[in-house]
Amino acid sequence: MKSLTEYVWFNTREKQEFINITDKISKIVPRSGIKEGLCLVNTMHNSSSVYINDPDRDLVTDFENWLEKLAPHDPPSQYLHNKEGEGNGEAHLRKQIMGREVVVAVTEGKLDLGTWERIFYGEFDGQRQKKILVKVIGE
Repeated sequence: MKSLTEYVWFNTREKQEFINITDKISKIVPRSGIKEGLCLVNTMHNSSSVYINDPDRDLVTDFENWLEKLAPHDPPSQYLHNKEGEGNGEAHLRKQIMGREVVVAVTEGKLDLGTWERIFYGEFDGQRQKKILVKVIGE
């Protein structure tokens, strides 16, 4: 069995952003030399997410609106975590909602995604450097 580990760094302009990272991940898989296996993609921060969904811009807006209803930013005082001083309590909850990682099959040396499936990085406490781990494992 072979494996490859790489890190992808992000520094978002906005506090919350959704970034289609499918092309970045797709370029890592061939470097592994693996033809059949799995590709793990996970965020290494408690205020960001990795998930798979449709790349439709309206869907991203729906996610933004949905997350604001489930874990609203205001008022910041509603989150006990914010008493520690970072003020990102809602970002931690949003990460739990959207997920920490995805695992995608590698078939014939490529990501084996459904027709409309894309891999996204969701940032909920941005404007600072963050990273994700990409680990490709297989034969």
